[in-house]
Amino acid sequence: MIRTQKPASSREGLSTVRAVEHVTVEARRRRWGLRHHLAARARGGGAAAIAGDLVGLHATDPATIYLSVRARDPATSAEDIDAALYEDRTVVRMLAMRRTMFVVPIALAPVLQRSSSDAVAVKQHKLALDLVRDGGLSSDPNRWFRRVEQATLAALQERGSASAAELREAVPALQKSVVVAPGKNYEATVNMTSRTLNVLAAQGHIVRGRPSGSWVSTQYRWYSLDAWSADLAAVLSADALPSVADAQVELVRRWLATFGPGTLADVKWWTGWTAREVRAALATIQPDEVDLGGATGFVLPGDLAPDDPSGNDDAPWVALLPALDPATMGWTERDWYLGPHRPLVFDRSGNAGPTIWSDGRVVGGWAYGPDGTVRVRILEDVGREVHDAVDREAGEVEAWLGGRRFRVRFRSPLENELVA
Repeated sequence: MIRTQKPASSREGLSTVRAVEHVTVEARRRRWGLRHHLAARARGGGAAAIAGDLVGLHATDPATIYLSVRARDPATSAEDIDAALYEDRTVVRMLAMRRTMFVVPIALAPVLQRSSSDAVAVKQHKLALDLVRDGGLSSDPNRWFRRVEQATLAALQERGSASAAELREAVPALQKSVVVAPGKNYEATVNMTSRTLNVLAAQGHIVRGRPSGSWVSTQYRWYSLDAWSADLAAVLSADALPSVADAQVELVRRWLATFGPGTLADVKWWTGWTAREVRAALATIQPDEVDLGGATGFVLPGDLAPDDPSGNDDAPWVALLPALDPATMGWTERDWYLGPHRPLVFDRSGNAGPTIWSDGRVVGGWAYGPDGTVRVRILEDVGREVHDAVDREAGEVEAWLGGRRFRVRFRSPLENELVA
């Protein structure tokens, strides 16, 4: 790393002049390979520890949870992950940053709730009220929806847990639906059951439990907090929750520890916050600035030392990461690890498909075929050794899946080609 003198940008609210180190792309790749449990010596830990270290596992696509853990701890079985989710209940699903579903350990839940989920709940509540009004369900949307929320929560607390269908039977108002954009080619019917349950969950009142179908189903059984986990109920109680500002600082601190160095744009995109909120959190943390080759990046104070001063962190590694994996979706400025492959491994909406990684960069993509085979494609010259390592890893992923079927919800162009 090269140390230079550089004036800090006044908009970042830091000191006027400071020593800035240049962090190479190779150094970034080595660093995150270790901190994301992907470098060979950093693998292991189990579902809860990995979810915490990655500041949450993406869970929009249920298969991502399992395959993200497997990539980092091949010894953890799908049954082990099921146990963490539904039996030991050491992790929980939450709608949080960018209105995205994450799986996080219980200890991290209050940070996500205050920093992100509460704001998501406000927006989802407004959307629900708009549906009530526009759908003609009531001339007083606030009153109507408040009663539905209260009745739904009471029904769930009485039962402890219930499916959406059971709640519709208990609360007839949940059976109402609204046609959105009538007459348009994107016309859709939205039911009040899903809207109500999503709002209550985002508010931190109820929890998604085990899916009613397969391991990749999104039809959950719903639980009251107390029925799900006394530990979760305790950390999400009003007295235990941190302030919004403190929660935002802690979330950014954790992101920097795992994903740093990153730019202000990276943090803003990943959190889904305003630039003002991100700058306020950074001003409290007072991170060290680094030069990322023309862009200013941030790391936690004093966190530039190598993870392994002996230099033993350079053992080659490959990984097959699932769609929407936290690594692929960790930054908005992605050229340093995607190279020219973005058009093939991301869809048009910005969702990452399954990717093949070698030593911290994307070198290809993969797909799970309808015949239960893992199909791979390398997109650049990586040498025979890496090719062989990718083939071995593909075989191990295929064996780990053991015939379990799933379909990626947001397919990349490359994946579409591989399963055609």
